[in-house]
Amino acid sequence: MLQLLLLTLLVCASPRALGDPGDLGGSRFDRDIDSELADFDLDIAPRRIPRQVKTILTKEIKPHIQELSIKTTIISRYAFTAVYCAMLNRHSAATEGVFQFQIPANAYVSNFTMLIGGRVYQSEVRPKEKRVKQGNSKAKNKELGDASPEAEVEVFRTAAKIPGRNRAVFLLTYEELLQRRLGRYEHVTSLRPLQLVSRLSLDVTVVDHSPITDLEVLPLRDGRSSAAASGPKIPARSEPPITTAIKNENNVYKITFSPNIVQQAKITTNGILGDFVIRYDVQRDMGIGDIQVLNGHFVHYFAPKDLPVVPKNVVFVIDTSASMLGKKIRQTKDALFTILRDLRPDDRFNFISFSSKIKVWQPDRLVPVTPLTVRDAKKFILSLMPTGGTNINDAIQTGSSLLRRYLSGPDASPNSVSLIIFLTDGRPTVGEVQSVAILGNTRSAVEEQFCVFTIGIGNDVDYRLLERMALENCGMMRRIHEEADAGAMLKGFYDEIGTPLLSDIRINYTEDSVQYVTQHMFTNYFNGSEIVIAGKLTNQSTESLHVQVTASNKDKSIILETDVPLRRRQMETKKHVKAAKAATMGGAQPPRPGGVQGLATVLGLVAEDFVERVWGFLSVKEGLRSRLRSQTMKEREDHTKHATNLSIAYHFLTPLTNLVVEKPVVLADGTMVPAPAVTPAGGENELPADVEDGKPQKANMKPSSQTSSQKNSTGEVERRPVKKSITISKTSADGDPHFVVEFPLSKLTVCFNINGEPGHILRLVSDHRHSGVTVNGKLIGAPAPPGSHKQQRTYFSTITVVVDHPRRAYIEVTPKKVILDSRDRVVLPCHSTATVDSGVLSVSIVENSNVTVTVGGNMSFVILLHQYKNPAPYQRDHLGFYIGNSKGLSSSCHGLLGQFLHEDVRLAELPAPEGTKPSPVLKVKDRLVPVVQKSRRIYGGTQSVDCWFARNNAAKLIDGQYEDYVMSHMFDTADSNRV
Repeated sequence: MLQLLLLTLLVCASPRALGDPGDLGGSRFDRDIDSELADFDLDIAPRRIPRQVKTILTKEIKPHIQELSIKTTIISRYAFTAVYCAMLNRHSAATEGVFQFQIPANAYVSNFTMLIGGRVYQSEVRPKEKRVKQGNSKAKNKELGDASPEAEVEVFRTAAKIPGRNRAVFLLTYEELLQRRLGRYEHVTSLRPLQLVSRLSLDVTVVDHSPITDLEVLPLRDGRSSAAASGPKIPARSEPPITTAIKNENNVYKITFSPNIVQQAKITTNGILGDFVIRYDVQRDMGIGDIQVLNGHFVHYFAPKDLPVVPKNVVFVIDTSASMLGKKIRQTKDALFTILRDLRPDDRFNFISFSSKIKVWQPDRLVPVTPLTVRDAKKFILSLMPTGGTNINDAIQTGSSLLRRYLSGPDASPNSVSLIIFLTDGRPTVGEVQSVAILGNTRSAVEEQFCVFTIGIGNDVDYRLLERMALENCGMMRRIHEEADAGAMLKGFYDEIGTPLLSDIRINYTEDSVQYVTQHMFTNYFNGSEIVIAGKLTNQSTESLHVQVTASNKDKSIILETDVPLRRRQMETKKHVKAAKAATMGGAQPPRPGGVQGLATVLGLVAEDFVERVWGFLSVKEGLRSRLRSQTMKEREDHTKHATNLSIAYHFLTPLTNLVVEKPVVLADGTMVPAPAVTPAGGENELPADVEDGKPQKANMKPSSQTSSQKNSTGEVERRPVKKSITISKTSADGDPHFVVEFPLSKLTVCFNINGEPGHILRLVSDHRHSGVTVNGKLIGAPAPPGSHKQQRTYFSTITVVVDHPRRAYIEVTPKKVILDSRDRVVLPCHSTATVDSGVLSVSIVENSNVTVTVGGNMSFVILLHQYKNPAPYQRDHLGFYIGNSKGLSSSCHGLLGQFLHEDVRLAELPAPEGTKPSPVLKVKDRLVPVVQKSRRIYGGTQSVDCWFARNNAAKLIDGQYEDYVMSHMFDTADSNRV
């Protein structure tokens, strides 16, 4: 949906915003700079522009950024950000335009789109290949950086040629879940366009289900965003940047920042304004936390307060190799002095320094916090002198043995929290230097008795080693950049983990009510942080969800539990979403096509799925962590595949995916290479539509040579021939959904129902290993009509056809749009008739009637569009799926429909007592399936078919059970069937 909205935003933008060639010629480009600026409506008189600003603008040879609009919606701590950048090439020759934007390290890019020369260039998320051959277009087209843990790239960058006297528009969206640290959420927006911008605006909307407290906007921060993420405690309030406006109405905060070109120049003339930082918190009550429910998914926020502090046993392991000489060791010492003052009387501690040799302050023990031990520790810290190499392995082994001996001794507190804080600025150079061996030795030494928290300083650190060391031992890793204040960040990191409140936290939900739940067991909970869990509901009609939290604190074990009313929570969540949409789409500025208002529309609509996006976001993060912790190649491959599939399903740029976009090609005459043709559909594969108010649009499946009447725009009647429709199989899934299978050899038709739950994704056809084709369908729910015996009905809202041979491509169909993703990414509305052929897949749309998907020359699927003009409360726009040509599917094909394509059935009768009628059964493989005769309406209700009906979710008719056909996401192409 996001890609379609962005595409629509670009296509529908005004010529002035997009650079219509007809608006770019003549004297428009001969205006002086004063007139150009006046045309931008900056609310300043041209003659008042300072001389130095005009000099900067007129000396530019690179394209000028006319507009940079950034809009963020934060709903229940999940942030959607859309960036709109319009560039103008004033010169007659084509010039390279560079778009770059700094992304928070924890965020995922979810879309990138360009409009240049009247053509849309849509990005595609693809799996990363292990090796990219020279000349591969994916490698050549990708200039978007590498989001790998080693690089921790924060800058999204791409370059493209802009034709002379033309404009280019770049649209970027990214998403992140805000992390609570030191009792605050922090949202950072980078404002670094590298030049003064004619129209610059930033709008942030913050909506939460809990009352928002202590919201503040900090002064522009010129350091790296990550450099301050774990900084010292929050300072006293200071003035926000100039022009910043903060409005609060009914717990909806609107923050705007829109400096004009003069105000930007007063801040800086190089276009590097800095980071716009918003901090806030929310009110929370003691208990199991807050749960939000929306569209079959839930997210659970757990951050208890007012708990006693749990004592901690901490060993500081500090690098004193020669590379720490100077500022690094000086700042580290200052931070350790401050940390000593913050240790509590119940804590136990020790210090270890390491270089080529290991030095222990208090051998073989952890000491209590007393004035005497603190004084002696300061003396040890003062004596630290950088020298020698880096023996990481022995340092970790020594610290681990200290903690193990203490924990096994008589002085250890049973409910204390134990941890190692390990700091280094280099790679292992002494002793064991192989990362795999160091990690194995660390796991053996820790024995799951305590956690290891790692900190890396500078650029010469093996961050993958530190990250795995922390992840495998229930800790966290922090990166301190070379130019950052190491002392402040070390102290800030300690503040995050220095106040443990709970340990051994386990959060459980009603076992048969949830599935695909993200991490729900945690070693520790620290004051000022937050635990976030997301999952899917197996049954949206369930009245309540039982939640139980078990944990240990300073004195005892605790149990918190309650029943969450799901329907009421869903209504509350929808209310917050509605408030977010209203605030975001209302806009503080007058509507302007393609700019802020267009971004508001995009963000307002994607917020409707924020709970599912949180689940996808957390699931990908969890998959990447599991992949990093993998001990065997098989585990690594499984986690890699799972995380990659989720990344593609949610269109996230992650360490496992590439974001590929075709580069515009400028011809010798300065014009752009035209887009691939999209031609009107026609011929034998068309299904004419029959539309009536209040009724679904039905497909007329009967061949006809008659003519139809249609009024033209003048009111006169034109007579047009009705094109012939194709003949397709009765094998289908349509309606509630009702499944129909046609067996030509036995001349039998079998039918069955599937009573799924809204949100379930069903495997319809699975031939991934052979033909490479997979078809999945997603269910939506609707209330049953009055008087019905059912509680709810389900229909298909989305159908995807995924192909992996000869290359990966897919088609996603909804009642409103069709997305074809192959060589190019094309988004087509269902209200227009069109045909597109990508080579691997082709799609033919008959306006508001049906979609035909063809794979190669021997496979085709027809998807009927059931739409309502005036729907009743129990009606939903939905899809019907029909198999047209199955010759290309192998004999190993499976799925709810695919498993029958190469099978046959026989009708028989079971022996019955004398005087009673024999019961009919179907012989399917080696199974006997009781059936009864029924009639089903197919082809949108235009025909009826008599069939033998199998009860109980097709028990014994299908292999396995219904649950075996429920997939994790729409692009799931699991190699093996779960039956």
